[in-house]
Amino acid sequence: MQSQHRFYRCYGKRLLDVAAAATGLFVLAPLLLVIALVVKCSSRGPVFYRQLRIGKDQKPFKICKFRSMVVAADRLGPCITASGDQRVTPVGRYLRRWKLDELPQLWNVVKGDMSLVGPRPELPFYVQAYTEEQREVFSIRPGITDPATLEYRNEEDILAAARDRERFYTEVVLPDKLRLNLDYIERVSLLFDLALILMTLRVIPPGPKSDANVLEVGSKTTSRIGDEESPPHVKNALYTKGPHTREGS
Repeated sequence: MQSQHRFYRCYGKRLLDVAAAATGLFVLAPLLLVIALVVKCSSRGPVFYRQLRIGKDQKPFKICKFRSMVVAADRLGPCITASGDQRVTPVGRYLRRWKLDELPQLWNVVKGDMSLVGPRPELPFYVQAYTEEQREVFSIRPGITDPATLEYRNEEDILAAARDRERFYTEVVLPDKLRLNLDYIERVSLLFDLALILMTLRVIPPGPKSDANVLEVGSKTTSRIGDEESPPHVKNALYTKGPHTREGS
């Protein structure tokens, strides 16, 4: 079994990435064209948004998304986005809700910058604060989806409830995401990746059944995946008196 996992990690994962991403771009081409036209016609600015992220072996690359915010949004507010952020365009709210803004990352996968499944790539600003252990996430290609993406489906709502969003993200949310991804790296397998992809697409519905399916392929990472509420420790951080809580909470 270990030899099979090693083969998948070294060769099979990349084969799956290229085949699935190329097929996805071909099949979704009409939808991608429609989204591109809507983005272009609905607000001023380019169709795509490219941003520097840190990938495998700590090599920088530019991630590609459909633009969902106003031009120069990164100069108008924090790096993170919370629910109700005024920088998000009306069309962008819909795209972000259904994760349609992420579809151009299939091209990043084909190019080899990313994988379908792997730790979400972060901004250089956040990576600078990683510990040596946390930097192990750079041992594999970053992905479009991962256990942390599923765990934090409602991340923007979580951040909106925090008083100091940047601090809450760096001290509570990001370390937990890295923990989940380090756990994923130890358990990389074809079945686990397929289960995560299907849950991301909601082919496997969220909830106890989907958790059981992933647990059957040998992972404890997703014990809370599919729960639309905040993880317990995140709730504690939000609603306990401290630097993250809102006034009066």
